[in-house]
Amino acid sequence: MSPDAPPRDWDAVTYDRVSDPQVAMARPVLDRLALAGDERVLDAGCGSGRVTRLLVDRLPHGHVVAVDGSPAMVAETAAALGDRVTALVCDLAELRLDEPVDAVFSSAVFHWVPDHDRLFAALAAALRPGGALVAQCGGAGNVERFHAVARAVADEPPFAEHLAGWEGPWNFATAEQTAARLERAGFEAVRTWLEPLPVVPPEPVEYLRTVCLGHHLEALPQRLRRPYAEAVAARCGDPLELDYVRLNIDARRAG
Repeated sequence: MSPDAPPRDWDAVTYDRVSDPQVAMARPVLDRLALAGDERVLDAGCGSGRVTRLLVDRLPHGHVVAVDGSPAMVAETAAALGDRVTALVCDLAELRLDEPVDAVFSSAVFHWVPDHDRLFAALAAALRPGGALVAQCGGAGNVERFHAVARAVADEPPFAEHLAGWEGPWNFATAEQTAARLERAGFEAVRTWLEPLPVVPPEPVEYLRTVCLGHHLEALPQRLRRPYAEAVAARCGDPLELDYVRLNIDARRAG
C-alpha cells in the first residue's frame, strides 16, 4: 500500500452497529465540554453520527458542524441527523470553515491524522479566540499488544506477500508531544494526559474488520480479508480484549 494513497473509506453501517465502545469512551469526554446550549460546535471526525447525536442533544439552540474524511461516514451522519447538522467531507488537517466555531469536540479520531502540527493549526484557525478544544484519541501505547498480534499474523502465509513489514498509518502521540504541538498552534491552558481504557468489543471479528484492521484489509485481496480478520481475532484469545490507551486533550485557543 502506497503511503501516498488516499484515506480509506469506512463501512459506516457496520461501524454504526459495533461502535458501542466508541460511544462509551466519548461520553465522559463530552462531559468535559462546558456548553450553554446555543454554541456552534465542530465535531472533528463525526463517524457515523452516534456521538454527534449526543452533542446535538446538548445544543438545543446551537448547531453542529460535523466533519469526517470518510464520505460514507458523512452520508450516514447526514441521513441520521438531517438539518440538525452541517455535514462535510474534509481532511481535518485541510479544514477551512466559512465562519468560526465556539468549540471543537473530537473522539477517537486524531490518531488517524498523520500530521498533528497541521491538524492543530487547522483546528485553531476554525475556533474563535477563547474557544475550547476537548478531545480524546489513541495515544502512545494504544493497542500495542493487539498490533503485535496483527503483525505476527501478517508475517505468515498467505498474508505475508501483501502485509509483511507494513507498519500502518496510525499516529499515537505522547501527552508531552501533544502539549507542545498545541502550544505551537496557538492554544493555551493546555492539559494532556494518557488513560488506559481496555475494551472487550461486541462482534469481535466484525469490530476488528471495521475499526481496527480496515487498512490491513485494504492491502489484501478480497479472498483473504475475512480469513485475516478471523485469524487475528482467534490469536487474540477469548474474550478478545483490546488494550486501548487514550490521549485526552483540553485546551483553549489563545485570545
